[in-house]
Amino acid sequence: MKYRKEKAMKLLFFLAACVSAAAVILICIFLFASGIPAIREIGVFRFLLGTKWKPANNLYGIFPMIVGSLYVTGGALLIGVPVGILTAVFMARFCPKYIYKGLKTAVNLMAGIPSVVYGFFGLVVIVPFVRENFGGRGMSVLTASVLLGLMILPTVISVSETSIGAVPENYYEGGLALGASHERSVFYTVLPAAKSGIFAGVVLGIGRAVGETMAVMMVAGNQAVIPDGILSGVRTLTTNIVLEMGYSADLHREALIGTAVVLFVFILVVNLALSLFKRRVK
Repeated sequence: MKYRKEKAMKLLFFLAACVSAAAVILICIFLFASGIPAIREIGVFRFLLGTKWKPANNLYGIFPMIVGSLYVTGGALLIGVPVGILTAVFMARFCPKYIYKGLKTAVNLMAGIPSVVYGFFGLVVIVPFVRENFGGRGMSVLTASVLLGLMILPTVISVSETSIGAVPENYYEGGLALGASHERSVFYTVLPAAKSGIFAGVVLGIGRAVGETMAVMMVAGNQAVIPDGILSGVRTLTTNIVLEMGYSADLHREALIGTAVVLFVFILVVNLALSLFKRRVK
């Protein structure tokens, strides 16, 4: 009887894994089957390197959106990753017990806040702050980067803290035994040992930043032009799809699906590049 239950559970787990894999495969088939013909019709180079997006004039160049996505994601990582990792180090090795519980609850609460709420916060607080202190309209690359930096914090903090906490205690004690201070033992012994998990948190943060739509749409300005500075408006690949999919048709709709293909490949390339970098570091 026990053997049959184990076999049934293994079968159940296998079916669940197959469903997950099948879902990914079906999404890939849909995207490529619908998007590749449009990219061919428009022209690969005209589609990827074109600087004008004017569907009414049959101009479908997504290069400004590619640049916008890179700018916003890069800015979010510059802001969110250092803050997230240092917060995780504090929570794992420096935080007093009476503070930890409240801080952990706050981080978990940040992860549960809907994107549209972040967008409203950015629209009401960050946009006026940027406009009054840095100039411009306020809806810009800088604003979107700051907001996305806040949004990726829970992911980076949670994964990094778990990884730091999983490092065997004898690593830390070995550093102390060699004469290192508490701070040096943490930053030169524990943190390098947890770099694999921290790296995974950064990758997940990149995925969150690249794929975020609603919050970015509310604060980025949504201008389909190449930004000439961090105070310029910008449109990302995801916001381009959301803004126009509702009324698109024919080639316009297929071009938007082609944009999703580019976004999918972009995320895949980023993950593969980071995985190769991780292996090389090891």
